[in-house]
Amino acid sequence: MKKVLIVSYYFPPSGGPGVQRVLKFVKYLPEFGWQPVILTVQDGDYPARDESLLKEIPDHATVYRTKIFEPYRLYRKFTGKAAHAPVDVENIPQRGGTTSLAESVAGFIRSTFFIPDARIGWYPYAVSEGLEIIKREKIDAIYSSSPPYTASLIAQKLSRAAGLPWIAGFRDPWTGFLSTPQRWFFPAAIDRYLEASVFKSATVVEAAWRGILKDAIKKIPDIDCEKLIYLPNGFDGEDYPNVAPRTDRVFTVTYTGSMYGKRNPATFLQAVERSVAEGSVDPQSIRLKFIGRFGGDVQKMFQTSSLHERIEVVSYLPHSKSVEELLRSDALLLIVDEADQSEEIVPGKVFEYLGAERPIIALAPEGAVAELIRETKSGFVAANRDIPAIQTVFVECYRNFLYHSRRFEPDREAIRKYDRREITRNLAVLLDNVMSGHTPHPSIP
Repeated sequence: MKKVLIVSYYFPPSGGPGVQRVLKFVKYLPEFGWQPVILTVQDGDYPARDESLLKEIPDHATVYRTKIFEPYRLYRKFTGKAAHAPVDVENIPQRGGTTSLAESVAGFIRSTFFIPDARIGWYPYAVSEGLEIIKREKIDAIYSSSPPYTASLIAQKLSRAAGLPWIAGFRDPWTGFLSTPQRWFFPAAIDRYLEASVFKSATVVEAAWRGILKDAIKKIPDIDCEKLIYLPNGFDGEDYPNVAPRTDRVFTVTYTGSMYGKRNPATFLQAVERSVAEGSVDPQSIRLKFIGRFGGDVQKMFQTSSLHERIEVVSYLPHSKSVEELLRSDALLLIVDEADQSEEIVPGKVFEYLGAERPIIALAPEGAVAELIRETKSGFVAANRDIPAIQTVFVECYRNFLYHSRRFEPDREAIRKYDRREITRNLAVLLDNVMSGHTPHPSIP
């Protein structure tokens, strides 16, 4: 069996959506002739930890963990935050948000010296260990998962040093994305250079949503489009247990994931509040459940809403429990970040929502998410700032629940295309192609 070295910062016990893509690749690759060998960190400063995921690492996987210098630990001390306070949910403020002097200084240091990201302290350890792994395990190909984009730089170095083909995987765009720091001219130029270097030197670039590839073409005009491949995120059908239905008559809408900055529930809450005020919805018959990690601004929205007694906030849950909560819900809330090119953003969680086969209330622009929802007939779409449209969608779902309507019928055949096993099959084909020297067919418009 051929072996692939997978370079990924996010791996159990890391939690969150970023880890699922790689974990499922690792689970299913041997079915298609590839043995995964993982290079990850020993003690990562993850935004969320999920110790339960350690049990999901398959026995066939060989995992190597290296040291890493994590500057966020110093950042917390410098800014007076708690030792284990999540950085990401407070690091991207809403428009007009204020930051302290310490946070401003820390942000300047981060944007100036930590290029391409704050995980660059992993690079020397990972490269040294990676070269040893390649020799010891007789690796045939390399796959990297970004962000963090440091993983791409590590894989690039290993690919060049060992002369191995390399597939660079991306779950988000690199420079200019909403979660990347605003850099001044000189560090920004370095970051753009590194980005272009990775996209040009990788044997194949695969992306979890098409907008990542379109963004790369726009920023790197001379890139070889033949090697840009779209491999969507997905859901693992084996993650969905049989769950006993709830016996209460409370319409429950659930959101899972993180919320901070521009990704917030403000317009959704306003739409539901108006529906209640107009008498379209009985507040005692609804439950709005938010599960995950939420920034201070979002927590304040929950507390000050007139619906606060109908809002249930649950801290981060293990992945298996989060999936169970989806199955116990009557509708699922999806909010796409308000940002440049947000019509291209496809959050990974939308695929887990698809797998749950519950109506999705998507607050999203016309674009990739709207097309996916309509392709699979999985729910309803309203523009994030169109409160009347959000009201209409919410009230329709509420009434469908109240009157046992059968109007919601997802297209299961369309949904099945996004099963993790099928996505992994396609990755294995890419790996076979790069080994044989075949050029894959481009998969973007």
